[in-house]
Amino acid sequence: MQHLIQQFIDNQWIESRGQRRLSVMDPYRQTRIAELTAGDSADVDAAVQAARAALPVWQALGGVRRGAYLAAFADALEARRERLVRCSSTNNGKALAEAAIDLDDAIACYRYYAGQAKALEQRQGRRLEHGMAGIEARVFEDPAGVVGLITPWNFPLVTSAWKIAPALAAGCTVVFKPSEVTPLPEVVLAEIALEVGLPAGVLNLLNGDGDGIGAPLSAHPGVDKLSFTGSNAVGEKVMQAAANGVRGVSLELGGKSPILVLDDAEVESAADWVMAGIYFNSGQICSATSRLLVHESLAEPLYQALAERIDALTLGDPLVEGTDMGPMTSARQREAVERYLEIARAEGLVAVRDGRHRDLPDQGEFVAPTLYRDVPTSSRLWREEIFGPVLCAHSVTSEAEAIELANDSPFGLAATVISGDNERARRVGRALRAGSIWFNSEQLVMPEASWGGFGISGIGRELGPWGLAGYLEVKHLIGPEG
Repeated sequence: MQHLIQQFIDNQWIESRGQRRLSVMDPYRQTRIAELTAGDSADVDAAVQAARAALPVWQALGGVRRGAYLAAFADALEARRERLVRCSSTNNGKALAEAAIDLDDAIACYRYYAGQAKALEQRQGRRLEHGMAGIEARVFEDPAGVVGLITPWNFPLVTSAWKIAPALAAGCTVVFKPSEVTPLPEVVLAEIALEVGLPAGVLNLLNGDGDGIGAPLSAHPGVDKLSFTGSNAVGEKVMQAAANGVRGVSLELGGKSPILVLDDAEVESAADWVMAGIYFNSGQICSATSRLLVHESLAEPLYQALAERIDALTLGDPLVEGTDMGPMTSARQREAVERYLEIARAEGLVAVRDGRHRDLPDQGEFVAPTLYRDVPTSSRLWREEIFGPVLCAHSVTSEAEAIELANDSPFGLAATVISGDNERARRVGRALRAGSIWFNSEQLVMPEASWGGFGISGIGRELGPWGLAGYLEVKHLIGPEG
């Protein structure tokens, strides 16, 4: 059933001032499932004003009571589990099992920051140790203010939780723009805000595209801090907008992450971890380990093991149990990935597996899981983020060469090291330039650990205490004791 998604401002659903209409699609059935407007700068003005008015009350509420609201958000998400998993699978195209993992991630994030909000209140006004007799110094952490949050389409509810939860815990008020491609799971956050009695203006949700909502939100002088997750091209525009008024900005951008299979690795386990690192969510993941660096002694058996696993993947309806890989989230993203496959053919890359090795479903925005071997490190597919189920492999002769090639990238979001020796894997991991590095593991993400990257992968960190700190300003009160 199609419906028009409205704007949620000051705890009210209102019609957007924008006139352009956008379609929300089911990428498997390729049907329109909802509509929304592209939004308008007047929507942004109204939301920022509501957030500004709510800020003093929300800050004064204190961390303990703010934490109680966040815990209530987690409970409300849990209560909607079945509905939200199916909604995410329908709108995003990801398999049910993957959508369930996403929901668990979001729930854990709200619970974690409920605790962090309480801890923040408990440490307010703590004394600073120093060497000046008769003088006291106390430390306070105040909210950054009104924050504009912009999230992508690949992990609805997850990337929004990573921003909304710490922002609210810190005492900030929020103007949130979810992706216009996958707005349906995010709408529930407004529903929950009303259900748990969140004060009006604390959380405002604006639906629309980059021109209608994203650009005016980024440029709005009433926004004190911007947090954006998405492409490098758009991230640079957000950063440029934040420069006007010298406003805070955090960016979680792209990646071209390596996975290193050292010469002492066990091939079958390595193949499992390689698969998990690139074909999860149809490769639409910023931390996808899309550059495989394998020691030459293991290359052939590893390629064979990967080919067998790729052949065993079930592609199809994401709402059917047992589907391993759903479609790309949009026709636009499928076309973007297909352009890289055309480049691969022009470059003469050797495919171990691609669309010629399997039949795709009769419907849906599918790209076949693809593996290229012996990819030159100068190839565009080796150096550029594809954001799809495309793995590029290159064999190396030594650990040192693997480290050198892994670090030969302007990105630095993530990496994985696979070795038969955990201590060796740790040592190699320490030599890599990336924000999150796994060893002998799939990509485990927990709310207590930070998320973010080096180089052009972004600025700042999300999750953990670092994520909370991104929405806080430090204040000292210094004067005579007594």
